[in-house]
Amino acid sequence: MTPSLLRQFWHFVEQAQVGRLLSMDDHSLQGWLVTQFSDVYPLEHHQRHHLERYISSRLSLIRDVVSDCTPRSFSDRP
Repeated sequence: MTPSLLRQFWHFVEQAQVGRLLSMDDHSLQGWLVTQFSDVYPLEHHQRHHLERYISSRLSLIRDVVSDCTPRSFSDRP
């Protein structure tokens, strides 16, 4: 995957609906991300395959990033 495509992917993750992403199991999350991302950024077959493997190996990181994007209420702030 190119650096440009990786930047676009992480931007896509940060802009996604937090509740939706956190409610999915790993398999569903991977499938949803690949499908939604490739709808916005059309991918060739080999790129899609690399993206699937990339997401699979980084599901924990994706969940952490998404969790950090969750807006906190004023009472949650230190």
